[in-house]
Amino acid sequence: MPQLPDTDKPNVKKWQPFVLENGNFNNETILIGHSAGAPLILSVLENINIKINKAILVAGFSKPLGKTREPILQAKYNWNEIKNKANNIIFINSDNDPWGCNDVQGRYMFDNLGGTLILLHGEGHMGSDKYRQPYKKFPLLKQLLMQV
Repeated sequence: MPQLPDTDKPNVKKWQPFVLENGNFNNETILIGHSAGAPLILSVLENINIKINKAILVAGFSKPLGKTREPILQAKYNWNEIKNKANNIIFINSDNDPWGCNDVQGRYMFDNLGGTLILLHGEGHMGSDKYRQPYKKFPLLKQLLMQV
């Protein structure tokens, strides 16, 4: 996939059309999104016309993290539409994410979509230089990719 535009300013109105136009989706597709990539995947799933193999949302969120709605979030999601676009949706969240992409967010998405919810303890944002979590290797993700 080509580099998303304006990666420092995640915006569903820019990113979703870009991914839909440049993506190639089929029944073997696996989408992986971290942080702002998670609501992007939700939006993409809602708008594709095929059922993919798997979506993995790491440190994801679908509700505002603060008092204002982030531009990467849609105003609302059609959970039933999203649910039918992937054979499996996996949510990986930590109980101490410093930005709020935590277990509560993971549980909310899981409650709306089903799938698999993996709650980790003390893993923060799973890849934050600011919090010294470089995550050069993510064995759990590799394991999930190997599962059929």
